[in-house]
Amino acid sequence: QVQLVESGGGLVQAGGSLRLSCAASGRAFSSLVMAWFRQAPGKDRDFVASISSDGLSTSYADSVKGRFTISRDNAKNAVYLQMNSLKPEDTAVYYCAVTFYGYWGQGTQVTVSS
Repeated sequence: QVQLVESGGGLVQAGGSLRLSCAASGRAFSSLVMAWFRQAPGKDRDFVASISSDGLSTSYADSVKGRFTISRDNAKNAVYLQMNSLKPEDTAVYYCAVTFYGYWGQGTQVTVSS
């Protein structure tokens, strides 16, 4: 079992930055592939980014490539999402996940005003 708790969301103007954090507890964090997803109102939950267990491999949705950076600190059992050059269309609830096991956090709201 893994518990995931996201933080760092908020309201930001277009062009601004936010850094999301996800604290994990339970199962050996350093063995897990971690991911971020987001869900805008009335839309499906979409993949944003993922990172391998050792942090050496990352993957991004085309919509965030070049603006978002996923990273992790296995010593702190944490994964991060640095979001730069934010756009109004980035507005969503952002979720941290271990999709292989079906573990999800409760989400954190990100709102980008124009």
